[in-house]
Amino acid sequence: MSLAAYPNLRLRRTRASGWSRTMHRETVLTPSDLIWPLFVTSGSGAEEPIASLPGVSRWSVDQIALRAKEAVRLGIPCVALFPHTPSDKRSDDGAEALSPDNLMCQAIRAIRDACGSDIGILTDVALDPYTSHGQDGLLDPAGYVVNDDTVAVLVDQALNQADAGADIIAPSDMMDGRVKAIRMALEMNSHPNVQIMSYAAKYASAFYGPFRDAVGSGGLLKGDKKSYQMDPANAAEALREVELDLAEGADSVMVKPGLAYLDIIWRVKQRFDVPVFAYQVSGEYALIEAGAAAGIADREALLMEKLIAFKRAGCSGVLTYHAPLAARLLGA
Repeated sequence: MSLAAYPNLRLRRTRASGWSRTMHRETVLTPSDLIWPLFVTSGSGAEEPIASLPGVSRWSVDQIALRAKEAVRLGIPCVALFPHTPSDKRSDDGAEALSPDNLMCQAIRAIRDACGSDIGILTDVALDPYTSHGQDGLLDPAGYVVNDDTVAVLVDQALNQADAGADIIAPSDMMDGRVKAIRMALEMNSHPNVQIMSYAAKYASAFYGPFRDAVGSGGLLKGDKKSYQMDPANAAEALREVELDLAEGADSVMVKPGLAYLDIIWRVKQRFDVPVFAYQVSGEYALIEAGAAAGIADREALLMEKLIAFKRAGCSGVLTYHAPLAARLLGA
């Protein structure tokens, strides 16, 4: 293809005015691209600010329902739930994950009662919010997270959440084979329309610290999660993980964390052309807040530039704690 040369071609022409920049914009971000992660805690009328996540709180079930109503008003289509399980209900086997009256299930029902079908409810499937050791699965005597026994518990956890009214099951544990097992269980238990968004490429990242504070597992964690979460040096392996999860029945896939793995998002989208989501994780959120507080850059500008980067890389949507702020900016 032969292109015109300067001065017949001046690429700055289309950038000279605001209306023209808008008209030529290649990537568009809207509130419907956002998923709002919310942390659930015990009590009533409760808000517990999270020190390592400035501006983010844990909310009691009744307050979670109000946050969901806010999301509907802002045009955010989905919320993601994570429980802060009380220490007296944590155990080595994470049995509280299977209780139909745990915080996750209470929050699902409260949101459904408050919002009906106006909003989607995404639920995390992993055992770390429920275990006394902070790992995502069951341990053998040597402290290794066992795969198949953990998957059996995750299946029951997923069914528990689906029975409560979850719309999207999101296994974040990184056990092999869990997507197929969960999909088969959903089909066999009258939940054919419950989606699975798999954490298909979840890396053993340094960016998760504030999240572990939020769900109460940070101080409990024994060892690390490198035997099941991915090595940050690996990209081809991520494509293998995504391919396996899609073959097992995932409706969409997630790359986590987000910004440090834009190349993975791009590769997944180009290879498979399926819905890909990114999680702008707690450490990424906290760095934006810290940078803004230090006067390095404007909070809103930092946020929007990063969110548009996810969309430009190929994301269908982004899980972000900044969702309500972003939605307000986009709706302004």
